[in-house]
Amino acid sequence: MQYTAVKLVKRPGLTITPDIFEAVTLETPELEDGQVLIRQTHMSLDPAMKGWMTEDRNSYIPPVELGEIMRSGGCGEVVESRHDTLKVGDRVWGMLGWTEYAVSDGQGLQTLPPGISEEAVLCVLTLPGMTAYQGLVEIGKPKAGETLVVSGAAGSVGSMVGQIGKAEGLRVVGTAGTDDKCRWLEDELGFDKAINYKSDSMQQQLIEATPDGVDLYFENTGGPVQHAVFNRMNAHGRIIVCGMIADYNTDQPSPGPNWINVIKRRLTIQGFAMPDHWDNIPKMTAALTAYYQAGKLKYRAHKLEGLTSAIEGINLLFTGGNTGKLMVVL
Repeated sequence: MQYTAVKLVKRPGLTITPDIFEAVTLETPELEDGQVLIRQTHMSLDPAMKGWMTEDRNSYIPPVELGEIMRSGGCGEVVESRHDTLKVGDRVWGMLGWTEYAVSDGQGLQTLPPGISEEAVLCVLTLPGMTAYQGLVEIGKPKAGETLVVSGAAGSVGSMVGQIGKAEGLRVVGTAGTDDKCRWLEDELGFDKAINYKSDSMQQQLIEATPDGVDLYFENTGGPVQHAVFNRMNAHGRIIVCGMIADYNTDQPSPGPNWINVIKRRLTIQGFAMPDHWDNIPKMTAALTAYYQAGKLKYRAHKLEGLTSAIEGINLLFTGGNTGKLMVVL
């Protein structure tokens, strides 16, 4: 049986252009003992992919090699099995890649919880939710009554961070790039305040929204918001650095804040990446499932149709053109 996959054939420049990918037609192989064939149904598109495409070999994960199928997480159904525990019909999640079908020995695959859709799994229980939980709860160690600010709050990770913060009893302030996204954060997700970072009064709005200062800052974007929040940090505040999407498509990253406040306010700043924390998956999955089933985690999915839609669609992540978790329905 033939299927389509997308390979990375060139390194990107400042922006991701269609010519760095090649769609190819492949034949499904004969399975060996211990393997399964998975038909992918929902594929995640994430900002981290920009880094995976580059030549950087000092990052938290090796780059995708040229000529390899582009890396990504996704959900799928086992359609053929020679595996002891994975059976035909099982729904699974894992790093399947930009491909309609994938062969796996089962390592790294997670079985989807019954009664939860693939869309909800990609929005809540996989990388967005896990990243949010690991960063906020395990690294940030929030205490009820504290104030949390989330940049990129309408994104797949930021929206989960804010909702987990509310579930943990925090005052939650988010920044986003459109008034519509800000209304969604306040009206649907329950943020205490959402601020359009493009507003001329962004800094003043942040001051008014954080009358008791900021205890936790979950950093997804960098840019002007970073400086405004940094100046509001309380003593012993924690800054969790997850992403810097404002700098991903520039050749001159914006300067960061001066470190004097790190000393004066005894701040803790920690960057993190999820491959360091895969051993925590069972705990994260249980916690996120409980939040979701209790109605405390809502999401908005931005769905593209067909595998090759990813080739141009991935840039929605860097223009702010996506409204919710970006994914491809195959």
